[in-house]
Amino acid sequence: MTLQHDNATSHTARSVHDVLQDRNVSVLPWPAKSPDRNPIEHVWDLLDRRVRARAIPPRNVQELAGALVEEWRNISQQDLANLVQSTRRRCTAVLNADTYCTWVCFFYFF
Repeated sequence: MTLQHDNATSHTARSVHDVLQDRNVSVLPWPAKSPDRNPIEHVWDLLDRRVRARAIPPRNVQELAGALVEEWRNISQQDLANLVQSTRRRCTAVLNADTYCTWVCFFYFF
């Protein structure tokens, strides 16, 4: 198993590093603040849009939790596969834009 996280401070703390190392979990080198290249960020966006598009919006935390679970279950495996498969295209767009991109994007997908 290889874990991909966003390098947030809480994810890079020594205690987290030690737990992952103790459990032999490898971590994919990934630049901080790179949500456009992380498929899960696009899943969260899809989930957000689906909940906001509901005819009757959630009125409290319990309804929101229920709506999130229901919409999460409605995301198809094909939708998820499409998001993962689009990672290469998004990395290529970053490279072609000649903006900030780390070696990880280039190395991992090419």
